[in-house]
Amino acid sequence: MKPQIQDKPSAQPQRPYQEVGVMLRDMIARQQYALGDRLPPEREIAALLSVSRTVVREALIMLEIEGLVEVRRGAGIFVVAMPHQTVNAPASQCNDAGPFELLQARQLLESNIAEFAAQQATREDILKMRQALQIQEQELVSGGNESGDRQFHLAVAEATHNSMLVELFKQSWQWRENNPMWIQLHSHLENNLYRQEWLADHKQILAALIKKDAKAAKHAHVAASGKRQKTGCWSCPTSMILTSTVIYSNPGR
Repeated sequence: MKPQIQDKPSAQPQRPYQEVGVMLRDMIARQQYALGDRLPPEREIAALLSVSRTVVREALIMLEIEGLVEVRRGAGIFVVAMPHQTVNAPASQCNDAGPFELLQARQLLESNIAEFAAQQATREDILKMRQALQIQEQELVSGGNESGDRQFHLAVAEATHNSMLVELFKQSWQWRENNPMWIQLHSHLENNLYRQEWLADHKQILAALIKKDAKAAKHAHVAASGKRQKTGCWSCPTSMILTSTVIYSNPGR
């Protein structure tokens, strides 16, 4: 038997970012933040609601998916629609993990995979990684998709010669590809400068794997993941976005 749908404006939020998103949505509905208004900086919202800036970021991504706010690079986040005007389903009704939670999981999983791969990798495995990096370089020049990125990480996972670790990697990648919150966040990070950083990070990981230096391989992957967690300062100028000192994985996601 299907559960009865009660007459409520939205499903009960189940994650911190959803609770904060609902609060901000209600503020917009009450015109505390009117149409066209720029929202306060995330640090002010975090202090007002007594939550981490990470949770605020995810709440803002949620409202962006709903079509209520718009991120304007270098200017801030603006209210572009009222709750009754948008046709998008409230994201608070879903129970998707936040993108920074996914980043945390990826950092833990893939850094340990890289460490183990350094002990197991064969010449054939190293060749696959080199080929993946060549694809990344070609895609960087052509502006193509990011298939080389996935191929590189898959090659590292396969270098463990552990089928369970390979399946865990594939599953984690699929979770991110199917997560609306992750997709929305990633859309703000898509530029050549960032992709150049990814390529440089991958070369460092490969260098450690070639030397069979397990600790260096793990450290290189942790450092690379950390860089990805330092973005999201949407109200900053473009030049500052990649150097934000705010760590997305700060407990609080």
